[in-house]
Amino acid sequence: MDIIGYLLPEAEGRLKAAKVRYTIEKTAPTRDFFKVDDSQLYVIRQKINAAGEMQIVVAAKMRKEVS
Repeated sequence: MDIIGYLLPEAEGRLKAAKVRYTIEKTAPTRDFFKVDDSQLYVIRQKINAAGEMQIVVAAKMRKEVS
């Protein structure tokens, strides 16, 4: 099951419907130079571990700043 690029709520819905166990890890820029929208988390990475559980990494959407 490929959930890369999905918003987190939709990805979770698909995983639950398929009865896939999963964990979520959130990543963020190390500097505050980049403004992000924490209300919109997207799946950016996924892998299945040795226990058969899907590990997904999510990141917040980058905001556009207009000067």
